[in-house]
Amino acid sequence: MTENEISYKVIGAIYKVYNALGPGLLESVYEMALCYQLQKDGLSVQRQVKLDVVYDGHVLPSEFRLDLLVENQVIVELKSVSEMKEVYKKQLLTYLRISHKKLGILVNFTTVNLRDSIFRVVNHL
Repeated sequence: MTENEISYKVIGAIYKVYNALGPGLLESVYEMALCYQLQKDGLSVQRQVKLDVVYDGHVLPSEFRLDLLVENQVIVELKSVSEMKEVYKKQLLTYLRISHKKLGILVNFTTVNLRDSIFRVVNHL
């Protein structure tokens, strides 16, 4: 399955979760619900995946964690914040570069317009 096919299913699952739960819950609730929905939709999902940082050939100890990794290809970063900041997109791009992944999806569940709160971030390898 390609990254685009996976992202289509992920975005569909995001809408299912948002329509069922609405805005304003904790990020951890959306993470559990989205993980469940993606698995129900037949996708492989890992939660809170540790991300090592390699610098100059050395693995640096870090506490970075990806919210969700779908089909070992697409990173999904979840937010439940009143204001979406540009730095969240940059952070996701950095995660993509460090992990050598091509596509990430950033979503903020605390919104009245979900369409404007889902962002595809591409790492041009």
